[in-house]
Amino acid sequence: MNKSQLIKHIASIAGLTQAQADDALDAFCTIVQSELAHDGEVNITGFGSFKVTQRAERKGRNPKTGEKVKIAARKVVKFKAGKTLKDAVA
Repeated sequence: MNKSQLIKHIASIAGLTQAQADDALDAFCTIVQSELAHDGEVNITGFGSFKVTQRAERKGRNPKTGEKVKIAARKVVKFKAGKTLKDAVA
């Protein structure tokens, strides 16, 4: 499912226009991005949680040359599915 299909589904389920559903989805994405940018966490009961974790520096290998390279530490976003979502998929 892509963004436009998601917007159509949101609009039909919530009884909104597609423009309103688009605004709601954009607002949700903006809020999640803002919270994660400030090292926060977003928990949606039953759906899951988004949080930022630190990935440690590690050694890697250039697959083309076989040369060892250092991969710098960085922050990454992790998503953990909630119980309701896990049960729906299983």
